[in-house]
Amino acid sequence: MSEQRVFRVTVRGRFHELTDRARRYLTGAQAEHDIFVSAFTPEGTFTYDDRILFFNLRYEIRADGPDAESDAITEGLLEAEAFLTTMGFGYQGLSAKAADLSAMWP
Repeated sequence: MSEQRVFRVTVRGRFHELTDRARRYLTGAQAEHDIFVSAFTPEGTFTYDDRILFFNLRYEIRADGPDAESDAITEGLLEAEAFLTTMGFGYQGLSAKAADLSAMWP
């Protein structure tokens, strides 16, 4: 049985064809989504730039097994797609990277 590992997964992307409603929401909520108030959480933290062009989603994901890092990245991408779709935010160019926190602690 393998040990569960903790990954910090960052999903990056670009907004694409935002509706006027989505752009108004993002403009009004910008202060709540500043990079300086973000954290890696199981439910994800959403941040974006002032010009509303690019965004990040940060997740803390636990996974185990030989493909744990790949599984964590896949889960992060799926979570990001679900969030963006639910919120009605058009997007493109999603990419994700993971940092294995268990490798940083003795």
